[in-house]
Order: sequence, then C-alpha cells, then structure tokens
Amino acid sequence: MPDPQLVLAARVQAALSAAFGPSYADADPVIRPSQFADLQANVALPLAKKLGRKPREVAADIVAALDVADVAANVEVSGPGFINLTLRDDWIAEKAQQVLADDRLAVPAAEAPQRVVVEYSSPNVAKEMHVGHLRTTIVGDAIARILEFLGHEVIRDNHVGDWGTPFGMLIEHLLDLGEDAAARDDSSVSDLTAFYQAAREKFDGDEAFADRSRRRVVALQAGDPETLRLWQVLVDVSKRYFNSVYRRLGVTLTDDDIKGESFYNDLLAPTAQELEDKGIAVISDGALCAFPPGFTGREGEPLPVIIRKRDGGYNYSTSDLATVRYRVDTEHVDRMVYVVGAPQSLHFQMVFAVARMAGWLNDEVVAEHAEIGNVLGTDGKILRTRAGGTVKLSELLDEAVERAGVEFDKIQHEEELDEETRSAIVEAVGIGAVKYADLSVARDSEYIFDFDRMIAFRGNTGPYLQYAAARIRSIFRKGGLDPEQATGPIALGHPAERALALHLLGFGAALEQAGATAEPHRLASYIFDLASAYTTFYENCPVLKAPDEETRASRLALCRATLRTLVTGLELLGVPTPERM
Repeated sequence: MPDPQLVLAARVQAALSAAFGPSYADADPVIRPSQFADLQANVALPLAKKLGRKPREVAADIVAALDVADVAANVEVSGPGFINLTLRDDWIAEKAQQVLADDRLAVPAAEAPQRVVVEYSSPNVAKEMHVGHLRTTIVGDAIARILEFLGHEVIRDNHVGDWGTPFGMLIEHLLDLGEDAAARDDSSVSDLTAFYQAAREKFDGDEAFADRSRRRVVALQAGDPETLRLWQVLVDVSKRYFNSVYRRLGVTLTDDDIKGESFYNDLLAPTAQELEDKGIAVISDGALCAFPPGFTGREGEPLPVIIRKRDGGYNYSTSDLATVRYRVDTEHVDRMVYVVGAPQSLHFQMVFAVARMAGWLNDEVVAEHAEIGNVLGTDGKILRTRAGGTVKLSELLDEAVERAGVEFDKIQHEEELDEETRSAIVEAVGIGAVKYADLSVARDSEYIFDFDRMIAFRGNTGPYLQYAAARIRSIFRKGGLDPEQATGPIALGHPAERALALHLLGFGAALEQAGATAEPHRLASYIFDLASAYTTFYENCPVLKAPDEETRASRLALCRATLRTLVTGLELLGVPTPERM
C-alpha cells in the first residue's frame, strides 16, 4: 500500500528496534498529520516516560536510526520531541503513479479475509418503511460494500420483522378485505401503512375481531398450513414494496438476503434448552432467564435477559440469541455487525454477554452493535410530518428529487439536456444527496435532516462531490480524450499538484479504517477532502492549457486518478455519479 503513514510507521518501528532493542519494535509510532511538515511521529513522548529520559533525546536517537532517505526529503525534531517528516516529491509522484496504474487503486485485499455478516435495514412486514429505516439501510449497505471491496466475504442479512402476535390481526384483516386484494397494485394492501392502521383500529375496537386475531396467532405459531399461506401473502406483498425502495436507493439487498424472525422460529426452543443445560438460564419468577454479570437495575438488582416468558412464549432476546447461535454454528462467521438504532444498545450488550457466556462469542468470533443515531427535523426533534406522524421514506425521497431538480436547474450546464437525461441526473442527485448527508456524519450521532443544506452544490454534500466527478469527466470530453489514455507520467511542480497526489495515497487507509470500525463517515470525510484538494488543483493548475506537453500529461493523469478514486469511493457509499451535470 502506498499510504505514507503506513510506510513511515514501519520505518519508525524499525528505528525503535535498532535504537532501543527488539522489545520496542511493536510500539505505536503515533504517526499523525503535522502543521509543520507532511507527517510527524510522536512516539518519543510516551516512550521517554518508559525509558526515564527526555523526549527530545529519545527523538534524536530515533532519527539517528531512521532510514527514510528514499521516502522523506527532510526529518527534524521539534517542540518537546515531535519528529517532523517531509516526504520527497518524487516518492509521492511514484506512488501516485502506482495508484493510477492499479485496478484497485493500490488498495490491497485483506491478508486474512474474514467471513462477516452485516445485519441491516430490517423493516417490518406489512408496514411501510419510514425515515427511521433510512439510516439502518444505507449505513449498513455502505459497510457491506466497503468490507467486500477490502476482500472480506460479506453475508448481507435483512432481519425483517415477519413473525409475532400482530400477524393474527393482519391475516384476519386480509381475509375481511378479500385475499385477492393483495395481488392488485391498487389495493389497500399495497398501502401498507393504511392496511396496518386499519387492522389495529379493528383490533382495538372490535372484540370479536380481536378474538379471531388471537386464535389466528395460535394457529400461525402452531404451523397451520392455511394460516401460513395467508401469512406468506403478506410477506410477499411487503417484499415487493421493500424491493421497490431498495432499487430506488441503490441498495444491494435482495430477497435472498432476507432471514426474518420467522427463519429462526424452529431454533428458539433448542437455543433456550442449550442455555438451560449449560446452567446459564434459570427459572426466575416463572420465566427462563439469564443474568449476565455487570448488568443491574436502579436498586442494584441483577437485570435478566428473558429467554422464555412465563406463558412459554419467546421474545426478541430469544430470537437474537438463536440468530447468534445459527451464525456461529451454521454460517461459521468471524464477525457480526448489527446496524440497528442506538436505543437498542443495552439489549445488544446483554444479548452478546449471554452469547459469550454460552461460548458462541469469543476472541475468534465477535459481534458488534453499529449504533445508529436518530434523524432530527430542523427543530431539533425527531423528524415527523406536520401532523406529527412518521415520515414515509418514499415521500421523503420524492421530495428530495423534486428539490434537487430545482437546484439543478439553477446551475450552468455543459450542454442542453433532454428531459429523459435531466430526469435521470436529478434522480441521482436527489437520492445521492440524501444518502451522502447521512453517511457523512458519524453513524451513532443524531443529525438534522435539512433539504436546503444537503442538496446544495457547495460544501460537504453529495451534489458537490457528484459535480466534482462530472467536472473531471468534462475535461476529458472537452479535450476529445479517452481518460484511459491519461497515463502520465506524474510529475509534481505546483503545491496544489503535490497536495492532490499526496491525498490520493490515503484512500486505502481510509477504507481500512472505515471497515475496521464499521464507520462509513470516515470514507466520506476522505472523499470530501479529496474533492476539496482537487478543487484547489483545478483552480490553480490549468490542465488542457498546461504550459507544456509533459505538464499536461501529468495533470491529466492526476485528473484520471482523482476521478477513479472519487467514483470508487462514492460507489462504496452507494452514491451514484452521473456522467455529466
């Protein structure tokens, strides 16, 4: 990998071993960006405490043993013991050339690829997706894409809510409407929100309907064939709806990725039995419970994870434990990433603790909750409609595309666009704006959903990045050039060229960090910084009107490397990049 931080980290570690002995070879070199150079190594400060010496003396010994003449043009000790490193221009150019020439932009595949399941989206059957599903869907998809690009084997898992007591009333409501209604696109069943609300209203207000619904739940859980067939009708209608949303969002989930709660139904009893046999789950107040250590209530009493309720029924905890067990025993995964809302944090902490007690999770198999923060309105409260209801995801996307069209028409275009082309671009801009606005903030943070900000063509927005890619493509069109022919060689003269080339070298490190932490915003931040570096380059370094052919060839090569990196990075975030804008 050409990333200078990794290259210098290895060189500094070698110097530590040479200066202080092999036991220090694994010390963190603490390579960070520097205000006074390209990078700095800060290891001398913590190391000085261990050695009982002054940090500047330790830094001087490290520099004396440091072999970086082929990488760095200048190395100096500053301040209390920082080691400032200025990279050689020719080294940066050489590594940028490697990025340009490599199909993977010089990002190596993982040396020890893992089998990773990413659980995300997870809507409920017979309910429309709302704004709350936006983040779990697009953040999870970005995590899956990034891990896959890094060479890991990714299992996408859409853990939809397709089982439980509500299905009694839903099936009975379906029968009241007439089953054939579910097959018609214009039926009330296709409006899932209205369908669910109507069923709930009847359940709350009609005792005879409620009794029928309760009996239907019993039949469903008992595996009655006719009830299961009716249940499948509701599942299939919902799948068609989910897929329409996923297609519009450009999400990679398919029907094959759905393993809803029903999938694990037959595993609930064996899972509970195994926990009981291992002495992890015990009967407490009539229910089968596990008490993972470290979890207590307000009065200091142990908090239970209820495995089986008093009435013999199971719950979400049982289903999640059965899911962990299945992923370990059957899918043989190394890592599980649960992209679920932050309010479920305690639930997952306790479930994972029980799974570790059972031996399903350990040092070789890990599970992590990739917490998702709330989406807020401009008033700082949970985003809702003016009437106070939840915002339907489909309606939110419609408005994003409509607003994108208004903003798109305000900018100057390279050429006049026909309506079909314009509509396709506006769709990509609107959807891309919504996705990038979400992905550009830390996933566990709340953020304000502000159309005016996210659809702007300036600032840290999706449209700005899409426009940056389109602007690079336009350079090649204006020059009558095939981007594939822009092979350089890359040579650096202007500071803006150097800054752009240097930033290109950090793509792999940004991806690895985003994959390791399941935090796509780290990749988004890198892409924005790259686009900003390109803007500075574009404003200061003429490309087609460069002063000579060598400079022109180099700058075209930098344009191509930037374009490929931007497009690849945005693609891994699931953000489309129109050819022209």
